[in-house]
Amino acid sequence: MRRLLRKPITWVLLVLAVAGAAVGLALFEPWRAFTSSHLDEPVPVAARDAEPAPTSVPPSPSSASAPSPSPSPSPSTPAAPEVLAEGRFVSQEHETAGTARVLQLPDGARVLRLEGFTTSDGPDVHVWLSTAAAGGAWDSYDDGRYVALGEIKATEGNHNYAIPADADLAGLRSAVIWCDRFNVAFGSAALTL
Repeated sequence: MRRLLRKPITWVLLVLAVAGAAVGLALFEPWRAFTSSHLDEPVPVAARDAEPAPTSVPPSPSSASAPSPSPSPSPSTPAAPEVLAEGRFVSQEHETAGTARVLQLPDGARVLRLEGFTTSDGPDVHVWLSTAAAGGAWDSYDDGRYVALGEIKATEGNHNYAIPADADLAGLRSAVIWCDRFNVAFGSAALTL
């Protein structure tokens, strides 16, 4: 053993093995197979636009000295979002389940909502809307047009992802949980937009 440690090739191989292990750990992040996170965001709602009520009534010429009543503003009631599309997740490269819904809020904003969602943790995992059909080849979702909605917020729960106002939803056919580092879909849900 001592003779082996005296040879320079042994030290070179040892340094290469340690460097290779460090690079492998940094790239694959294997500990993520044992981690998860949970987030429950409420369903997004927006208040209906209401004209502000006047705070006082201008005096009429006949009652200039009479006190004017001040009407109280009516409270705005939240309106429920409209469901534009909905689909259930199917597993692809990793076990994934839940429902994806594209919602349009009363103020015109659009949101992708994941409900009862669960998937595996992984490095560089994002949420996309894609023109590729759900359940297709797990590496095909970046071949066509897609709208990136950001990094996944948690591996479980109910999450909301804002859809950019200028995003064209025409032709988008799926919500995808996408690992950018390895170009694979963890899961996808069919949507008709």
